[in-house]
Amino acid sequence: MLDLPDARDRMVEVQLSRRGIHDREVLEAMREVPREAFVAPGFEEFAYEDGPLPIAEGQTISQPYIVALMIEMAEIGPGDHVLEVGTGSGYAAAVMSRIVERVYTIERHAGLAETARQRFEELGYDNIEVRTGDGTKGWPDAAPFDAILVAAGGPGAPLALQEQLDVGGRLVIPVGDEPHDQRLLKVTRTGAATYSEEDFGGVRFVPLIGEQGWPESGSRTADRRSGPARTRSLPEMIAAAAEPLPDFDDPAFGELFDRFGDRRVVLLGEASHGTSEFYRARAATTRRLIEKHGFTIVAVEADWPDAAAIDRHVRHRPSRADADPPFQRFPTWMWRNTDVAAFVDWMRQHNERIRISSRLAGFYGLDIYNMSGSIGAVLQYLDRVDPQAAKIARERYGCLTPWQHEPSTYGRVALTSGYEKCEQAVLEQCRELLAKQLDYAQQDGVDFLDATQNARLIASAERYYRIMYYGGAQSWNLRDTHMFETLEHLLEARGPNAKAVVWAHNSHIGDARYTEMGIVRDEVNIGQLCRQRFGDEAALIGLSTHSGTVAAASDWDSEMEIKRVRPSHSDSFERLCHDCGVSRFLLDIKRDDDLRERLLERRLERFIGVIYRPETELRSHYAAAFLAQQFDAFVWFDETVAVTPLGPEHMGAGVPDTYPFGL
Repeated sequence: MLDLPDARDRMVEVQLSRRGIHDREVLEAMREVPREAFVAPGFEEFAYEDGPLPIAEGQTISQPYIVALMIEMAEIGPGDHVLEVGTGSGYAAAVMSRIVERVYTIERHAGLAETARQRFEELGYDNIEVRTGDGTKGWPDAAPFDAILVAAGGPGAPLALQEQLDVGGRLVIPVGDEPHDQRLLKVTRTGAATYSEEDFGGVRFVPLIGEQGWPESGSRTADRRSGPARTRSLPEMIAAAAEPLPDFDDPAFGELFDRFGDRRVVLLGEASHGTSEFYRARAATTRRLIEKHGFTIVAVEADWPDAAAIDRHVRHRPSRADADPPFQRFPTWMWRNTDVAAFVDWMRQHNERIRISSRLAGFYGLDIYNMSGSIGAVLQYLDRVDPQAAKIARERYGCLTPWQHEPSTYGRVALTSGYEKCEQAVLEQCRELLAKQLDYAQQDGVDFLDATQNARLIASAERYYRIMYYGGAQSWNLRDTHMFETLEHLLEARGPNAKAVVWAHNSHIGDARYTEMGIVRDEVNIGQLCRQRFGDEAALIGLSTHSGTVAAASDWDSEMEIKRVRPSHSDSFERLCHDCGVSRFLLDIKRDDDLRERLLERRLERFIGVIYRPETELRSHYAAAFLAQQFDAFVWFDETVAVTPLGPEHMGAGVPDTYPFGL
């Protein structure tokens, strides 16, 4: 049974306080009013989730954060008289009634108005008056108001509402040129006929229907917006700052990223795991960083044992005779594709020209998943250099091996059985292997890094699969912390002057503190950890697109499909980039202070992983973010195409015996 008061407290703490709602009276009112009393029957268990919910008449009860944000923007307090336009469920009016002296609320749907009135009576909220009518005309006989809040989006701020503000009064309203494309404005009456205006970023509300709003047909009937217009729109500012990108094979492409050549770590993102342009852009950038700026580490969001097979190939080391071809697990197309294969070929050719061990570029996996491959790699290494240690390790890893090939099953067993003992055994094995570093390094120094990292991976993976069933942020945080620690080990192993390029999804490399991941879900990621560890020596670069095709699956472990990417959402950063009219560009966010300030506004950002469900895209693949703090730079491709999975037809003549993909 869901503990609704506890869920309400968590909503206030996580969804409101951590997102920047600081008004104590607003927080206490949100903590007091039972939102479950205002949702439709059957939706009570979802009352405190971070999103809007449907109510009657095709309307919605707004997301708790938006309710709190608008009330805080209105700066209401004890003794105030407040007008609300769009009663809806009555929730926002109820919250305000706990703060102010009197709330007047207008609803154009008579049924909604009557239901809200009944709720107020049942809860004993007797300082709220409800009226049915056209909210765009306001409530003249109750004016002037200290604040007016409008819970629907209009083409502008209705003149009637502006005139019903007291001097110093605040009007908070979503406005926009289209019924579903809005900006949240705060209009303050500064004098008898003067007003000021502040823009608080993109929002999405139902249309404001009425004489000074939208008609039922949806075309514009009024433009009563007050205040001076911006001299340049945000898309125009992006277009002015955008640096167009040439073809991937043009040396000028990589040269645009020379500005990041002095960093210790350059993290290159992607908005999906199946888009060719993202892989090709990262490859072109990485080639430049390796050739001209001395980067020797390419660390990718892939399993360590699989990436180790690639590393042996690119550094001209013998492959393991009994090793399976890498990247055989779902999603195979993520690394077994023609773009990755072309980059791997380039790395091998580059290293052949270099022939200096310390300057060879290596290919490494940062991720945590392949427990089976990691166990095998540690045991194989110990069999060769210390058979007695291998025997002990086999005994210790015995509690893991029944679930190697379906490691998530281990999590279920670990919660109900005594398998927590295995964690200590694995950690002990890791410690012993590390303690023998000097002895093993004398026998095979190159392989020692591989073996020790696999030991670390097993310890992390065991914990990961055990805790993933608890839910929440813990499993994500363990995974990204493992990836960051692996990166640190690589930099240490390659020497004090080593520099690394990281390839991972935007959700990993964009600073989590400025997305819903960190603000709402307490998640950290490798981008945040790199900034905290390396400061300005880390560059976080996101990549994204508006539309095109993508290689993805509909469910985990299902077949790959080529899917059409829906055009980006109207309230998203991606739509701003699309509207700027430049088809492909680099946006160095820190070079334009005015643009950076505008990009500090909260908007939606799209995240497509190996699963893509266009039919539920807004719910499944968008999250709120603050782009200017999340990334240092942004790479844009307006239209993109899916990666091509690697097949036998791509196997050319003269492929060396060490070729890792096993085609």
